[in-house]
Amino acid sequence: MTPERFTRIDQMLQHRQTDLTVCMEKVHKLHNLAAIVRTCDAVGISEVHAIWDHPKMRLSGHTATGSQNWVQVKAHDSITDAIKVMKAQGMQVIATNLSDTAVDFRQIDYTKPTAILMGQEKDGITAEALALADQDVIIPMVGMCQSLNVSVATALMLYEAQRQRELAGMYQPKTDHIEKQERDRIMFEGGHPIFAKLCRQKDLPYPEIDDEGQIVASEDWWQKVQMSKTAWTEIDND
Repeated sequence: MTPERFTRIDQMLQHRQTDLTVCMEKVHKLHNLAAIVRTCDAVGISEVHAIWDHPKMRLSGHTATGSQNWVQVKAHDSITDAIKVMKAQGMQVIATNLSDTAVDFRQIDYTKPTAILMGQEKDGITAEALALADQDVIIPMVGMCQSLNVSVATALMLYEAQRQRELAGMYQPKTDHIEKQERDRIMFEGGHPIFAKLCRQKDLPYPEIDDEGQIVASEDWWQKVQMSKTAWTEIDND
């Protein structure tokens, strides 16, 4: 990894908002999924949640323009499971929904740990999810259209969250908000993508990363990276 690459990734990690996320409930159009993940990366979100209609659905590198390399998409079997995970992290769950109790999305305090729940393109958020949310919000509209594209609506809310957090000083550089193992993973996958791919192909553990972004690994690890998996027995038997 070049020093320039290391510095860029390190600066990105220093601004990550680990207590802000998005939960996509059955959003199924790939261009919307990609746009949401890309916006999440842009405002400093490193992890989003998703409930898929199809169990094998995922973002491709071409569709997501590389943003999926920096934002983890965690899939859940149900919206109940997803919200349970987010609430266990102390997050308020905000849902876009036109209801009697809904407030302007800008009235929410996004400096609190927050999960923004976005629903499927046609039918919106399910009744099950709405029952689990802490607050409904609306995006005021004065035109003839009744709703925005899901990725556009997500972007509006995320940039309001960013605005509030910047005013609160929450984008000041920090180094202790991401665990070392997770930091090493991001550094390794982003700074050493070829070796990361080989590790995944060969079921090898990721190595540690030093303070300059370089790989710290045993000779055994280096040999296995460069050898075919069938040849590993020669090393293991030595």
